[in-house]
Amino acid sequence: MDRPLVITEDHDLLDDLLRIAAAAGAELDVAHAPAHARPYWNRAPLVVVGDDMADALASTGPPPRPRVLLVTRTCDDPDTWRRCVAVGAQAVLELPAAERRLVDEFADVVEPPAKPGLVVCVAGGRGGAGASVLAGSLALAASRRRIRTLLIDADPLGGGLDLLLGQEESDGARWSDLVAREGRVSCTALQAALPTFAGLTLLSFSRGEVEPIPAEAMRSVLEAGRRGFELVVVDLPRHLDQAAVEALGRAGTTLLVVTADVRGVLAAAQVLASLREHTGEVRAVVRSGVLNDDVVTGSLGVPHGGSLPDQPRLAAALDRGDVPPLGRRTSLGRFCAAFLHERLGADR
Repeated sequence: MDRPLVITEDHDLLDDLLRIAAAAGAELDVAHAPAHARPYWNRAPLVVVGDDMADALASTGPPPRPRVLLVTRTCDDPDTWRRCVAVGAQAVLELPAAERRLVDEFADVVEPPAKPGLVVCVAGGRGGAGASVLAGSLALAASRRRIRTLLIDADPLGGGLDLLLGQEESDGARWSDLVAREGRVSCTALQAALPTFAGLTLLSFSRGEVEPIPAEAMRSVLEAGRRGFELVVVDLPRHLDQAAVEALGRAGTTLLVVTADVRGVLAAAQVLASLREHTGEVRAVVRSGVLNDDVVTGSLGVPHGGSLPDQPRLAAALDRGDVPPLGRRTSLGRFCAAFLHERLGADR
C-alpha cells in the first residue's frame, strides 16, 4: 500500500508530522528535496508539503494532483497563499492549530471510508435486570459468527464486563488508559491495544477507583469502532452520563431490558424517558415474570424486542467465570441469533 508523502527539510516540522501521522496509525515516505519526491508524487494517496520546500517544489513544475496540503508553523505570512497556489495545494494547515485536521487527513488514507458499523446500546430497566449479561452475550454471539465486534463497557459502576466474561486477567488497555483521548483514533491501533478473545475486542474498566468517561474519549472510541468493526455493543449505565449520551446518539438500536413485574416496568419507564431524549429506536427485551410481554410493551409504549425466559444455571455459570452459554437451546442463544439475523443478516 502506498504511503502519504511528506516533502520538507525542516527537521522540527518533520518531527511534528511524524508524531501526527503516528497518532493516525500512518507511516510516511519522506523527501528532503523535490527530486527525491518525484517517484512518489503521483502514487502517494496524500502529499504534505512543508512551507520551507514549497518554492523549490514549485520551480520543478509538478503535475497537478488531488490531496496536496501545505503545512506551515508561521502565522500571518503573506506569502503562504502564494506558495499554496504555486504547488497546487488544496489547503493550508497551520500547526499546531490544525493538528487534529491533519490526523484526520492521514487517517483517511490509511483507513479508507467503509460502511459504518452498527452501534447497539443495551440498558437495564432496573438494577439486576441483566443488561450487562445481554450485552456481553450479544457481542460474543456475533464474534462467534465471525462478525467483527467491539464490546464497550460504559457503566463505571457495573463491576466490569471483563470480569463478567472471565477476562479480568487479559492483557490490554482499559478505560483508564484512554480517558485522555481526543480527536480521531486509528481503529487498527485501538484493536491492537485492547484485549481480544474468541474474536471479540473488549473495552472495560480497571479494578479500583473509576473515573467517569469523558464525552470526547467515548466519541473517539465510538468513531474508531464504527470504522473498524461491523458491530459495536455498548453496555450503558442506568443513570446516563455524557459518555452514555454520546453512545446513544450513534445507536441504530437501543435494547431496554425490562423485568416483567410492576416495579420493573415502573423503573423501566423512568429509564426509557431518559433514553428517548438522546436516541431514536428503543425496543423492550422482556425478562419473564408475572406480566405478559404485551402488557409490558403496551405500558411502556415501545416495540417488543424479544423475550428472555429464565435460563437455569446461568448465574452459577457466570460465578464460575464461564462465558454465558449461547447454544441454540438456550434463551440467550436464540435471542442473539434472531437479533443478529434481523439487523446484520447474520446466519453464520
